Amino acid sequence: MADLNVNSIGDASGGTTTTVNGYTPTVSNMAGRNRIINGDMRIDQRNAGASVTPANGEYTVDRWKLNPSQASKITVQQTPSATEAGYTTRVGAGFSNYLACTTASAATIGAADYFQLSHSIEGLNISDLAWGTSAAQSITLSFWVYSSLTGTFGGSLSNSGQAVGYAFNYSISSANTWTKITLAIPGPTTGTWLTTNSTGILIIFSLGVGSNYFGTANTWLTQNYINSPSGCVNVVETAGATFFITGVQLEAGSVSTPFEHRQYGQELALCQRYFCKNFAVEDRPANGLYGDNRLTIGAMFNSTGVQSAPIAFPVTMRANPTITFYNPSFVSTAGSWGIYPMAWGEAGFTPNTINVNQYRLIAGGNISGGTDYMSYIMSGYFVASAEL
Repeated sequence: MADLNVNSIGDASGGTTTTVNGYTPTVSNMAGRNRIINGDMRIDQRNAGASVTPANGEYTVDRWKLNPSQASKITVQQTPSATEAGYTTRVGAGFSNYLACTTASAATIGAADYFQLSHSIEGLNISDLAWGTSAAQSITLSFWVYSSLTGTFGGSLSNSGQAVGYAFNYSISSANTWTKITLAIPGPTTGTWLTTNSTGILIIFSLGVGSNYFGTANTWLTQNYINSPSGCVNVVETAGATFFITGVQLEAGSVSTPFEHRQYGQELALCQRYFCKNFAVEDRPANGLYGDNRLTIGAMFNSTGVQSAPIAFPVTMRANPTITFYNPSFVSTAGSWGIYPMAWGEAGFTPNTINVNQYRLIAGGNISGGTDYMSYIMSGYFVASAEL
């Protein structure tokens, strides 16, 4: 696919109309441009807008991970734009949320330290870019950013093994002001760029990095673990410093087009390919089956335990996920589900026969008080993770 062909032509009113590859851009004919999932930070299944202090490699809002080499230095929170005075103009084209990173405790950065916000694009979603070949396409990375600090900030793109990378920099000249950044990046003709369900492109926004991870700006390098060019602002070195970001878009071609605002349901489904759960919030009332977000399914009790029907995920997941059970407040054993009408007895369930579409619950041998071949209802909470 060639770079986007953008033209401005006269219209009947005497003004101009922009066309892209012969089309006038609309929501319908420009869909699918953005390779970033949850670039507008709307989906936060794990934390529902609560502030968190992530450990190394822990996800924050959906699809966005924090990697701090030192613990407890950065807090992260999905923040509604409406909390910012004048947000309709400051955040740009209608973004309702942004990701807020704040330095909780200033860090002294050594050569081997790194503090980075990262996003992994699945290889199946970048196969048309032909990276690693002579036909490699250029891309444009755009985003809105806001910081209490000013200066030159850094980041990078790399392949799955971080053996080939491209360090980029950008400028924030006015503190506490939303700025749109647009970066045109040539496609790499070398390196291995996966087009499977593994990481195709890793994007990093640096919040602080040591010299071990510097790379020359604006050139593709065969060099391990490039995070940023040298000389960039280290947000984490200043206590209370902020770094906000939203509207992140990566698209084919050397021209930045308007952010692709997908419908909420579409964005949620894209996120659920990597992470899903059966409850809206971790709200586990102690008073019975109804009135909460607990998953309830029918089951049959017999002398060897209870086996449920398969439990389907909302969408096909990227890979066979890891299942984690959450303990309802009325059950004392972590990881248990309740069984009704057996006084919500502890069941010791484990996930079994896991695939990308569903899993099955198998009960341990500690179930008592039931009647063979009588129907029961099991109830509980789970999360499924197939993150990159």
